[in-house]
Amino acid sequence: MKISSGKLAALIIALVIVIDQAVKIWVKTHFYYGEELQITSWFRLLFIENNGMAFGMELGSKLLLTLFRIIASGAFIYYLWRLSKRSDVPKGYIVCIALITAGALGNVIDCVAYGLIFNSPMPPQVAQLFPSDGGYGTLFNGRVVDMFYFPLCEWNWPQWMPWIGGDHFVFFQPIFNIADASLSVSVIVLILFYARYLATPINEAKQEPAETTESTDPTEPTEPTE
Repeated sequence: MKISSGKLAALIIALVIVIDQAVKIWVKTHFYYGEELQITSWFRLLFIENNGMAFGMELGSKLLLTLFRIIASGAFIYYLWRLSKRSDVPKGYIVCIALITAGALGNVIDCVAYGLIFNSPMPPQVAQLFPSDGGYGTLFNGRVVDMFYFPLCEWNWPQWMPWIGGDHFVFFQPIFNIADASLSVSVIVLILFYARYLATPINEAKQEPAETTESTDPTEPTEPTE
């Protein structure tokens, strides 16, 4: 069964948001802040929260960042709506834009609602969903939940190296969530496979030529004007 571009984008966005939120709620209600579960030597679940952008980066005011996320998410939704009406757009490009939109919306939900619906107890207590005494923050001031940690390898830099000698280095250090991964992976795929659509606008749908109400035969004589 062939699925339309609009339905495909909506399905991807809904699926990513549901999985992202389910994992975040599970981690927040089963892990205390800073708790770590080692799955393998290179994959761990580590519960942290942040006020910033993807991978825990910080950028300016929390409220302004949340409002920016909401506006950006709305812009992507509008862009997807425009793309869904086009027949000349590859499905892969639409999938990437849908994943970016889902990633942005996933973290927007944390920022907008989590301060109201979760408390923030001291470890080793875990957070409660809809606590009787209210949440830890206000609307638009929730913290983003991160949990995936992949310390693939680590080492100590030799003492003789300038500036970093003796420091302990871990690769890969960022802790992230499904929304972050959805957004980041789709951006990489866009750059690798759909860069031409980013560099130049996609051709607008061709319009039918305007109909002429009357035709003129150049061989026919024209009536003289007075």
